[in-house]
Amino acid sequence: MKKAFIFDLDGVIVDTAKYHFLAWQNLANNLGISFSEEQNEQLKGVSRIRSLEKILEWGNKTISEEEFTRLMTDKNEEYLEYIKKMDTTEILPDVPRVLDYLISKNQGIALGSASKNARIILEKVQLQEKFEAIVDGTNVSKAKPDPEVFLIGAKELGISPENCVVFEDSVAGVQAANSANMISIGIGNRQVLHEADYVFNDFTEIKEDFINNLVLTKK
Repeated sequence: MKKAFIFDLDGVIVDTAKYHFLAWQNLANNLGISFSEEQNEQLKGVSRIRSLEKILEWGNKTISEEEFTRLMTDKNEEYLEYIKKMDTTEILPDVPRVLDYLISKNQGIALGSASKNARIILEKVQLQEKFEAIVDGTNVSKAKPDPEVFLIGAKELGISPENCVVFEDSVAGVQAANSANMISIGIGNRQVLHEADYVFNDFTEIKEDFINNLVLTKK
């Protein structure tokens, strides 16, 4: 049986969350807004526009549309400076093992990320060739928890949603997978990602037997 395995990028394949945090923190501090790692957790899987809106809400700040656009651009440019320096050492533990095992079993593999920089990052860490389909922020109009990004990924692989498995590190991403009627696997904190069908700390805990069972399981 062929399934589609759809991977989020940030926090699942690579840990770019730390770079988002630094860039958002600098932006917030320049506006006189304090910004914590806990708040950064709430921005995981959220679009850049909505992320900036939330930061402004937290700081009770109002800015012009022109300033809003400039700040989004500045944040992205700072983030891009960080990811320009990325290499294969940034891949999270055992991600290549799981990808290679899925490829050996002739399973469909797609990326489903809100990031508009997903292709650049995959190139930097030399994983682009592993994915049959790449769906990122340039392909979607609705942010997670809307399931659009995953539904497009399933469509591009030609596999129905109930035969898809999603790996996510954010609550919004897990909710998106669930609403698409896909199997959701949380990567990270079990208490935070309790809505997922399964939760693992990282890919080192995901064994081949578990993957084999997923191939045979429908949502």
